[in-house]
Amino acid sequence: MMKVPSLITLAAEALKRELLSGNDVRPDIYELPSELFDTLLTRLPPLALQKLQTKMPFKDWDDYGSSNDSLENGRKRRRDEKFNAVWKTLFKMRWPQLVDQIQTVDLQQLYWETHLQSCLEEAAELALLPSFNGLIGDIKISDTLLKYVGYEQQMNHSARDYSKLSHHCQQFGHYARCLRLPNVLCVAETCHLLRNSKLQSLVIWWIRSEEHVQGLCKLLTQNSETLTSLEFLHCKLSASFVEGVCSSLCSKRMQMHKIQHFSINTSSFCESSPSSLVLKLVSFLSSGRSLCTLKFRNSHLNRDFGRTVFSGLLEASSCLSTLELSGNNIAGWLAKYNSSGSLSAFGEGQSLESLRSLNLRGNNLRKADTKDLRFALLHMPKLESLDISDNPIEDDGIRSLIPYLKFASERHNPLAKLYLENCELSSDGVIQLLDTLLTLRRPPTSLSIADNDLGSQVAATLRNFLGSSIQVLNIGAIGLGSSGFRELKEGIKKELKLVNINISKNRGGVETANFLSKLMTWAPELVEVDATYNLMPLESLTIICSALKVAKGHLKCLDLTGNNWEYQPSHISMLSEFQRNGRPILILPSSLPSDVPYDGDP
Repeated sequence: MMKVPSLITLAAEALKRELLSGNDVRPDIYELPSELFDTLLTRLPPLALQKLQTKMPFKDWDDYGSSNDSLENGRKRRRDEKFNAVWKTLFKMRWPQLVDQIQTVDLQQLYWETHLQSCLEEAAELALLPSFNGLIGDIKISDTLLKYVGYEQQMNHSARDYSKLSHHCQQFGHYARCLRLPNVLCVAETCHLLRNSKLQSLVIWWIRSEEHVQGLCKLLTQNSETLTSLEFLHCKLSASFVEGVCSSLCSKRMQMHKIQHFSINTSSFCESSPSSLVLKLVSFLSSGRSLCTLKFRNSHLNRDFGRTVFSGLLEASSCLSTLELSGNNIAGWLAKYNSSGSLSAFGEGQSLESLRSLNLRGNNLRKADTKDLRFALLHMPKLESLDISDNPIEDDGIRSLIPYLKFASERHNPLAKLYLENCELSSDGVIQLLDTLLTLRRPPTSLSIADNDLGSQVAATLRNFLGSSIQVLNIGAIGLGSSGFRELKEGIKKELKLVNINISKNRGGVETANFLSKLMTWAPELVEVDATYNLMPLESLTIICSALKVAKGHLKCLDLTGNNWEYQPSHISMLSEFQRNGRPILILPSSLPSDVPYDGDP
């Protein structure tokens, strides 16, 4: 027997149809009782919700701030909160994988921006086909995307063609703040389609041809007053490319730009030597008073390029806070600064006063480079994070940096984060490092020595280090083994300050679980643990769950994937028993194919 709908349901459905009909919103809808109005909101598709919110009366009262209108303002604010909650629900239903990334409070803006991005991505796929020769704006949006927002209902009431990309750009382009555009959309037509946008962030993919450079430059010029973040991904940067980008972003009157975050990722330059191309780019970067983040990742840069960039920033006394040159080959890039063995090689007064984070990961740096780097670091008085992972600096390299670490601990802004992953360090070098850190007045609170073959002999010093002020520690894949975890466990005799620890890929077996059991008792601030791929047997889960039952900390995530047991139906009850903020604390192994190697397998 069919269930008879309630009167509220029937009324909400009638109002939804009316909102989608294309007619104006009747004012009496806003006078509905709260129960009916709130029910209506939860039943509307995005298009109808958009229309209802846009036409809501007294939308500007908050700007006036009149005390006489305080009651009405309070009512409006409560309804704004209701709208925002519904937008968040709609966003979560459509893009559940993006919910955790939400930072904005304007969920209406974010919804339509993300919808427009989906439309642009669909259009790009069709425009890339060799057979395509039409206008980008005439590309049809799929029925799937139209149904998400409610267009299939609105199209029944109108002869207009809502399925074209041009319509979606016209309707929702003014919501766009952050977009990702492939090369095929970097054309003059796109500038017209997005003429109502006030872009703040732009990611550009696969620029190769002069046509795409010209289209991109028009788009940059169009948004030069609002654009603050620009990233190039998989692009080939020619002299004309760099010249065009720089000219498009700089103010004609002052030759200044407003870019705050600039990134070139997995791209390449047509010329490898420090030519006019590189000098123009460095000049552009130095002319931005707002520039705070500069990243050149995996872009085939050599030491001459690295030296030119560093020199340009240094001479300009840049206000940069983040500099990343990871994934290149810049060994020797700082050699000239230590050629005299004196700090005066930098020039009087030259420094990167504002630099907080330096990432030199994967640059083929050797132990000789760390000596040069030590001198350069002295001209970064506020550096808080240093990453030199994936460089074969060996023990001599880390010994070269120890004097700097001692110096940095005495500064007003001490070094807080140090990353030394996969640096070909031995237990001797790391033991010396840890012993040094234990003597510092203000040592780093975050340290990573993962992926160095250290063995269990480092455990004795490491257990002392656990009792220091360390909050974030990555000791994954250092070869601790069962004996190493046993020694770490026995060394815990006081409350720890750990917040996050990675002990993955250490082949600890059941001793990994025993260590975790004690750690959860003595580290009340612990939030996240990575214990993946440690060859733990099934009995380890019983030990860990017993510890979780008595632990009174803040643990949110304990990752146990990749260990020696398969997902069991009984695990469902464990996931429901151990939760925080409605989410399971445990991440358990699932059934793995037989050909997936465990930690240490060749």
